[in-house]
Amino acid sequence: MKSRPASLLLLFFLVSVNGFFSIPVFSENPWNNTMRFELIHRHSPELSMRPKTQLDRIKELVHSDNVRQQMISHKLKLGRGLRRMASEIRSSGSMAIPLRSGADRGIGQYFVSFRVGTPVQKFVLIADTGSDLTWMNCNYGCDNNNCPKRRLHHRRIFHAHHSSSFKTVPCFSKICKVDLMKMFSLTRCPTPMTPCAYDYSYSDESSAQGIFVNETVTVGLTNGRKIRLHDVLIGCSETFRGRAFSVADGVMGLGYNKYSFAVKAAEMLGGKFSYCLVDHLSPSDLTNYLSFGGSTTVVAKNMQYTKLVVGVIDSFYAVNVAGISIGGKMLNIPFKVWDVGGAGGTIIDSGSSLTLLTEPAYHPVMAALKAALTKFQSLELDIGPVEFCFNSTGFDESVMPRFAFHFADGVRFEPPVKSYVIDAADGIKCLGFASTDWPGTVVIGNIMQQNHLWEFDLVGNKLGFAPSTCT
Repeated sequence: MKSRPASLLLLFFLVSVNGFFSIPVFSENPWNNTMRFELIHRHSPELSMRPKTQLDRIKELVHSDNVRQQMISHKLKLGRGLRRMASEIRSSGSMAIPLRSGADRGIGQYFVSFRVGTPVQKFVLIADTGSDLTWMNCNYGCDNNNCPKRRLHHRRIFHAHHSSSFKTVPCFSKICKVDLMKMFSLTRCPTPMTPCAYDYSYSDESSAQGIFVNETVTVGLTNGRKIRLHDVLIGCSETFRGRAFSVADGVMGLGYNKYSFAVKAAEMLGGKFSYCLVDHLSPSDLTNYLSFGGSTTVVAKNMQYTKLVVGVIDSFYAVNVAGISIGGKMLNIPFKVWDVGGAGGTIIDSGSSLTLLTEPAYHPVMAALKAALTKFQSLELDIGPVEFCFNSTGFDESVMPRFAFHFADGVRFEPPVKSYVIDAADGIKCLGFASTDWPGTVVIGNIMQQNHLWEFDLVGNKLGFAPSTCT
């Protein structure tokens, strides 16, 4: 099987055949409130996962980052330089989705509950800003009497024969032959009405095969109402393999691509989406939302904005970083590290846990932070690329100099200390950075992003952020 230039996650698209959502007619505007999805915590009963020790969880996150970094590097080698336009994003309205933290054993870190079909079938998808395809596990072409028994370790499967709104996309259609080529639609078309199929492979040897269909998706608004999005394009994955699919039922693509859920939902709702990531060690009942539409500045009056660069580093969301300071002192890091148009650049990624620094940035950052920890005993722990851990007995955050990203337009992102001096186990902390090869891309991971509200303005090409408890 050929390896594809894929995001570590597949997706199940939420767009209609002509590229737009379809919604039913209401007597009043259904988009006058925020549309939202709950983000699900890694230890939620919905994921059927048993809590592990804190050290085991950190090891899982590091393994996930290793796989994900391979994916990011693979995508950038094949896709750097592609340009896309955000000028067509329009309209207004709002929705939100509950959002909770979640360990993925190889892919994203935060999950959403999603409802598809008529009647509704419920799934848990990975919310990932580095993916531009949305998909789910699926049974198609069978009925109650001949559907195969598939063991998925308590994960859910979409049963197409139970849904009256399930419609396949024909392989002779333009959307299959032209529009879905980048999503690896197959050229085989034995009859005009044969479903449009895909075969998607990843750099970690995971893969998924299925068909594209149109379905109805049910979402909730903040005012308590539910609405239905009709003729939404979905990836129905019938077969798959690999660690990437060991926990969730599929993926919600939030990357910058015309077929991603984020871009298509934002088109309807004012061109914005936002999220606030709870602490990755937070209790399982702590919930927040992935939101589309509405005004985040109402609850975050101290929001800062920097330029959001889209369509340059593949489908990732990039920012123009000018440098890093520690303790108020700018580090000596070459400009080429931050050059989005060159061999470097920086992306915001909800699917990476640690913050990944290319070697010219990693070494000065680690040297400056370790200098503040000389009185603490360093420890040798087998947790992959995490270089420096220490006995944290007597540690107080006040001993740490403040770390900050400085953006080219003068804005500064200064995360709390716990976002870069992370808990690994009782009495053990580690510096939450990993080194990645140069040339390459700096990745601001989800631990660094936590306890901040993030707003992606795809019309204004702005990234907003503000401190928040995410509650």
